[in-house]
Amino acid sequence: MLEPERITRTTCPYCGVGCTLDLHVRDNFIYKVTSPFDSVVNKGNLCVKGRFGYDFVYHPRRMTRPMVRRYLLPVSSEQLSVNRRDAPEWGNRSLMTDPLTTDTSPWDWVETDWDTALNLTADKLVEIYRRDGSDAMAVYCCAKATNEDNYLLQKMFRAIFRTNNVDHCTRLCHAGSVVALQQALGTSAMSNTASEVLLNDVFIVTGSNTTENHPIIALQMKEAVRKRGAKLIVADPRRIELVDFAELWLPLKPGTNVPLFNAMAHVIVQENLVNWEFVRTRTEGIDTFIASLEKFTPEFAESICGVPAEDIRRAARLYATAKHAAIYWGMGISQLSHGTASALTLIHLALLTGHIGRPGTGLNPLRGQNNVQGASDMGAMPFHFPGYMRVDAPGNAEQWERLWNVEPGGLSRKPGLTTTEILSHAHPGGVRALYIMGENPMMTEPNLNETRRHIEQLEFLVVQDLFLTETAVYADVFLPATPFAEKEGTFTNTDRRVQRVRAAHPPRGLSRPDSDIICDLARRLEARLGRPTARWDYAHPSEILREMASVNRDYAGITYERIEKVGLQYPVPDETHPGTPTLFLESFPRGRGRFIPVDYVPCAELPDDEYPFILTTGRVLEHWHGGSMTRHSDLDELYPEARVEIHPADAELHGIENGSLVRVTTRRGQVTLRAHVTEKTTVGVLFIPMHFHEAAANLLTTDALDPQAKIPEFKACAAQVFPAREEETHSPAAARGRY
Repeated sequence: MLEPERITRTTCPYCGVGCTLDLHVRDNFIYKVTSPFDSVVNKGNLCVKGRFGYDFVYHPRRMTRPMVRRYLLPVSSEQLSVNRRDAPEWGNRSLMTDPLTTDTSPWDWVETDWDTALNLTADKLVEIYRRDGSDAMAVYCCAKATNEDNYLLQKMFRAIFRTNNVDHCTRLCHAGSVVALQQALGTSAMSNTASEVLLNDVFIVTGSNTTENHPIIALQMKEAVRKRGAKLIVADPRRIELVDFAELWLPLKPGTNVPLFNAMAHVIVQENLVNWEFVRTRTEGIDTFIASLEKFTPEFAESICGVPAEDIRRAARLYATAKHAAIYWGMGISQLSHGTASALTLIHLALLTGHIGRPGTGLNPLRGQNNVQGASDMGAMPFHFPGYMRVDAPGNAEQWERLWNVEPGGLSRKPGLTTTEILSHAHPGGVRALYIMGENPMMTEPNLNETRRHIEQLEFLVVQDLFLTETAVYADVFLPATPFAEKEGTFTNTDRRVQRVRAAHPPRGLSRPDSDIICDLARRLEARLGRPTARWDYAHPSEILREMASVNRDYAGITYERIEKVGLQYPVPDETHPGTPTLFLESFPRGRGRFIPVDYVPCAELPDDEYPFILTTGRVLEHWHGGSMTRHSDLDELYPEARVEIHPADAELHGIENGSLVRVTTRRGQVTLRAHVTEKTTVGVLFIPMHFHEAAANLLTTDALDPQAKIPEFKACAAQVFPAREEETHSPAAARGRY
């Protein structure tokens, strides 16, 4: 048996569970991953991604040298007949690369050294900033990167370019949950610890295919049912695996969360199951809220969401009469044009019953990516500095100006553009320069044809990543970063647990950790602009975390020494504090919990005669997010192609057989893929996973936004399905190949 030269303990780079990994290393190569049985998060359990999904680190297509477009290099006319700076088509990114092929001529890539790549990047960013000002600059931070990486990148754009056009993929996953929790409670994180499901006697799972998206939490949910007798209520349009463990399944139509959960609240009020002591002492707005429920009878809700009225009553009674009840939800709640309203209906249930502020209760949005919670904590959002300090609230900017050596009044107090707004503002007079760390909007944004049109209008695009992704092929400069196994730092999981990330071996090739790249570039930018020098020289990422925590009080007591073996759950206000597994024991950050009445607003696009199906999208167990990691892994062999789930009744009606090719169309595009005829979906609902560029689900989705959270409606749009021919296997709009 092969023996390791060393075993490096770190944190999984996939979903928000934050499992502990032991990387077995020999000859600077990870050959096996295990997990210790004493891990407080996962007790030695790992899903297929955590145990086997590490080999993307060594994929031959991983980029390990900086690259720039040839037109950026100083060349003679003999070397290049047209200099793009002088070409009349400057700004037309489609001339630079053809995303439908692997041919990037005439504007092809040139490998270069770090000085050349960073100097060119600094020169162009400063040129645009001086010419067009702060509003022309924007950045996407990254939920896959560490807390330290994200803190530095938002600091660079805020302190140097004086812009709050800073966001990351939380805008595309739980933004509706974040806004709702902020409005009602004054915070946005999960209130309890996921393992507290073992204390529940009743729990609701809604909008979350937990067994595939958060498998280790799902193991704990199954244990709560099997061994502890907990009663599970599943509210989901699909017959996900957890339905097999459920006391009650509420198969609502996609996008009808508000009438369903408002009707449950109606039952709780009408049957006097309200925890009046909790409501009187810890909430406000109850009278107006009760009045708003008048029309939301179970029968009214049934007419909209399709769930039988008696099942709605039964669910309400189970939840309200439990001693310890909790709600766990995913993006089936938040990824809607009324995602904020959907999340508020869940918050109302907890406030009505007092199922919050105690162990074994709570409101628990399950975060999708390994560090989406941490990136949000670090200020990677347009409305908040680190620690959710509003950029437009008095006194907040001043604290960061002092820390970052910015002159008084220098930081912008104007909320910035969100992820979805940044690209829609990419035009002359709008956003001209975009810096993307680790995100892949050409896979993850809705209505990808429109996304492509916007990205082509950027004047300058920098991508810092591991692979030449679908987005990176549009970049002017590519900066090769390192994955989790080649860097030091911290991730914050969905439990608010801050945990260590450790390098198993040195970076491959010339790739560098994100934080090193950012600091090097920031020093060059400040030198060109003559800015007062903020700190950009850190001996170790631990110093970066301590800098951030000097103002962000939630992290004040977290040091690398304290989390060397076991992570801490914030808030940790000082270095003697043990961490906070359960929030809101005595009060909410805003004082009292607030009832905020919401009405039912249908999805932006409903089925009709032309498009009779509802299309919903999501993830599968073997893959993750935009696929840039798992599709460069042997995991791709386990689930190698996209499939559309269709119910047997619908398949028979449309002449579709299991495994046959079909063409799914919406008003925005079409993809061709194979049918998976299954009762996992319900009649009238199609499901396509989001990971496959060959049949990109987001070519089909609508870009309708939640007006408050600015999150797109990924979970519901009108669609049609037809049998297709073999020659239609790849949709022309998506068949770009993976570079």
